[in-house]
Amino acid sequence: MTESSVGKADAARMQTPAKLKKGTMRIVPLGGLGEVGRNMTVFELNGKLLIIDCGVLFPEEHQPGVDLILPDFSYIKDRLDDVVGVVLTHGHEDHIGAVPYLLRLREDIPLYGSKLTLAFVEAKLAEHRIKANSNIVVEGEVAQIGNFECEFVAVNHSIPDALAVFLRTEAGTVLHTGDFKMDQLPLDGRITDLRHFARLGEEGVDLFLPDSTNAEVPGFTVAEREIGPVLEAKFARARRRIIVASFSSHVHRVQQVLDAAAVHGRKVAFIGRSMVRNMGIAERLGYLDVPQGVLVDLKQIDSLPDHKVVLMSTGSQGEPMAALSRMANGEHKVQINPGDTVILASSLIPGNENSVFRVINGLMRLGAEVIHKGMAKVHVSGHASAGELLYCYNILRPKNVLPVHGETRHLIANGRLAAQSGVPEENVLLAEDGSVIDMKDGVAQLVGQVECGYVYVDGSKVGTITDDDLKDRVTLGEEGFISVITVINRQNGTIISGPDIHARGVAEEDSVFNEIKPKIAAAIVEAVGNNPNHSTHQLQQITRRVIGSWVSRKLRRRPMIVPVVLEA
Repeated sequence: MTESSVGKADAARMQTPAKLKKGTMRIVPLGGLGEVGRNMTVFELNGKLLIIDCGVLFPEEHQPGVDLILPDFSYIKDRLDDVVGVVLTHGHEDHIGAVPYLLRLREDIPLYGSKLTLAFVEAKLAEHRIKANSNIVVEGEVAQIGNFECEFVAVNHSIPDALAVFLRTEAGTVLHTGDFKMDQLPLDGRITDLRHFARLGEEGVDLFLPDSTNAEVPGFTVAEREIGPVLEAKFARARRRIIVASFSSHVHRVQQVLDAAAVHGRKVAFIGRSMVRNMGIAERLGYLDVPQGVLVDLKQIDSLPDHKVVLMSTGSQGEPMAALSRMANGEHKVQINPGDTVILASSLIPGNENSVFRVINGLMRLGAEVIHKGMAKVHVSGHASAGELLYCYNILRPKNVLPVHGETRHLIANGRLAAQSGVPEENVLLAEDGSVIDMKDGVAQLVGQVECGYVYVDGSKVGTITDDDLKDRVTLGEEGFISVITVINRQNGTIISGPDIHARGVAEEDSVFNEIKPKIAAAIVEAVGNNPNHSTHQLQQITRRVIGSWVSRKLRRRPMIVPVVLEA
């Protein structure tokens, strides 16, 4: 992609989109562009809305106290009755995790997805006391969902039963891959159906929305089958307990752990509520084959010798409340002992690096040997690398391309691949969350931008926490807190009490503030003398400026300052 094409895209984003005309389809990504997670795209045609995916993003260190980050539903909040359905491409949290929050707004929105995907969603909805309006679809099936004819295509990913979706509309055709790769030797034998892709390519793909997560990675993604022998070798070498951490929905990886445990005579216990729930569903539906006698309840682990134990845990991304993090902090009922082997069977999601390294350090401090992807082939990605994406471009020959699912660098890299394969550069649309793309007669273009921010889930609160609140939390955690209390007599303009200064999270003793107290008092007295009608709020702002400037210069800190001025 050239600078000129990026500049044109930036100019289009600044516009407010015009009213949508009949027969034109509008595509608005509400998440997943510029980030790894929170995937959600809205398609609108003749007054009806179809949504593909509705996922969450997990918080980073600069978002303390946040549990989840949702797509911004405000674009569709007043039009929920126009939503004809939500198509879910697969069962990972970054594609289904926000469904309960959307259905809180309208519970009967029809959901479409594969059997495993909908089973995972229904279990989540049950926790929110929402009954799903579920519609199971399979690869090759064609379903009419409102104005949209949807054809489903089998794709391979790191979770079974993933689907791409092909939309046929009067405005043109769209192929959305969801997350996918082209593993030619998948554990379940279900490959990405390139023959189906080829048939769609012959029919004509007007707009292609491909997964961009691995677009920067050259070549082809390693096959899942290569992980099994590596895990077995690590199991053979381990002398004490083995703890394997993975995503709670990674059925293929759990299958490999179960198989390796069976070979080496070990018992496996699941740790983490989502792991227990998801693997129970996968086993019940036939996606997980549990060897006879291998799986045991966590309560039975203490009665087994260490060399007979495998713990399959959540927390591979360093999530603070996940099982592995609590083990590393010594806060879990499972205690890490010297000689234990911990295998992190996952990739690092961008933004989680520090959290994961903190967990690794904690585990090693307790005497565990930690094995991760950087040391051994204990995980492979679930996303198509550059070579696979080029195959798709050459098979499909799309007219227009809108890279999705990835950070900005991933989207740009995917756009370059599209251009290299022959897609005209002006037809490669680099968008971001909230971008508006209109398509008519197979021609797609960026036409503007809608409001699209982060919506934070903090405990039971949804959307009430703002970016300013998070900045305050970061300031409190990093810079500390200073309160200044002053009591004045407005009648004669004198100070009766204070300024009293108290600090928390600041290394210096409170006595260090004796130097600035007279200056605060003088500033308040002067302000009241010049204007007896100064409000207490104005006097508090004067206090904030005086002590803030002094603290910044003297202590080299920028703490949160809470000034209080009272009238006697």
